[in-house]
Amino acid sequence: MNRPSFYRLLLVVATFCVLFCAPQKVPATPPTALQNKDRIVVLVSVDGLANFYINDPSAEIPTLRQLASEGAKAASMRASDPTVTWPNHTTLVTGVSPGVHGVVGNNYFDRVKGEKVTLIWDPTLDKGEIVKVPTIYDLAKAAGLKTAGVRWPATRGAHAIDWNSPDLGEDSLILKYTTPALLEECKEAGYKLTQKDDGTGKIGTFTLKESIDDDTKWTNVFDMILHKHRPNLALFHLVEVDHTEHADGPRSPEAYEAIKAADGQVKQVWDELQKDYPGKATLIIVSDHGFSANKIAVLPNVVLKEAGLVEANGKKVTGGSVEVLPQGGSAFVYILDDANREEIIKKVKTAFANVEGVSSVISSDEFADYGIANPRRDPHEPDMMLFAKMGYFFGDTAAGSIPVDTKPERKGSHGHDSHFPDLHAMFIAWGDGIKPGVQLSEIDNRSVAPTIAKLLGIEIPNVEGKPLTEALAQ
Repeated sequence: MNRPSFYRLLLVVATFCVLFCAPQKVPATPPTALQNKDRIVVLVSVDGLANFYINDPSAEIPTLRQLASEGAKAASMRASDPTVTWPNHTTLVTGVSPGVHGVVGNNYFDRVKGEKVTLIWDPTLDKGEIVKVPTIYDLAKAAGLKTAGVRWPATRGAHAIDWNSPDLGEDSLILKYTTPALLEECKEAGYKLTQKDDGTGKIGTFTLKESIDDDTKWTNVFDMILHKHRPNLALFHLVEVDHTEHADGPRSPEAYEAIKAADGQVKQVWDELQKDYPGKATLIIVSDHGFSANKIAVLPNVVLKEAGLVEANGKKVTGGSVEVLPQGGSAFVYILDDANREEIIKKVKTAFANVEGVSSVISSDEFADYGIANPRRDPHEPDMMLFAKMGYFFGDTAAGSIPVDTKPERKGSHGHDSHFPDLHAMFIAWGDGIKPGVQLSEIDNRSVAPTIAKLLGIEIPNVEGKPLTEALAQ
């Protein structure tokens, strides 16, 4: 494939700036930082818990509905694009779009090496290598507050988290990047963090019960941290709702079972806070995105092959002037022939103009409206993006016909345009500093971090989101 020299130069300059130019200091926090060191703010993310479940009579979520009734609730929360896990969890703790914080997707294409870089489950890169801006936990730590994080994405090697076990997909990484003292405490408490005793296990296929039990185990670990170490800011990520909706689809019996279990796990955290921090705890429940039921696959490499932009041998792409990286309901399109960039953009738009299931095709001149950076500023970003309609998703094979009417093994997906209501996330806040009975309109997930900052008495520099002041008590 033709690797554009422009991006080689850009990568060299960017690397030089990261290593030698950009200061890594966290901005000083004013003396208004949290005075009561026994105060705590807890952020719990229930991955994939679409906002439409809050009013769904089939969803057994008494805890979430009670928290919403007693505290503040948003009509919905718009996620960031693409509506996938890693960029949205990073937006939740930075208050800025993926185009600013740098976690552009669950993966991205390295233009120079010509290979995909996986971010989900943090297999290769530390937090400091992918997150470009200060997080709320960086700022809290700099202000002298204690921090904790359990399974929060993009926190591998995050030195500002005092008690940390990131969201990792391999046993060896869990053993390496979990805070050593926390590993010992879990061992003493009988919580087995790895799949295999020898540390060689990886994320595999589990039954629904096994997966729910795993989330419950991590809830117990999180509660242990709250009880023993009394952090001021604690982040917790529950994953099974998302996994089940991928496997069985949203609004499926299995999804409702996973949601019921997640509600119970949230109750465990809530009970712990009321017991250990009476009158001093704020609990914020969010999700990272909603969900679409998979019905029909769209195969962009087949479309691009027919347009003469991709070369393939069977299912495998072997060359061409573009590279496609599906993100579920969206797909990144990287242009590899920079000399003919404008011509290729026109060809891509023409190729997808009448393809069933494609909602929109956007190029970099439209990225700002979606919180995506121009690839000339961040080469990890694509040159174009495809968005699928609801019920459609993007596959990565180069063989077959398009679209494909199928019954996929993965029956649900996300990544679609964040404007779609079913892709909206949930926001609930309860406890100290929150006005009771507040009903917010639709909010943006960039507002979560600055709201937490207000509760902790710290400031986030250059934040895009606005604190939800109408939900905050004086």
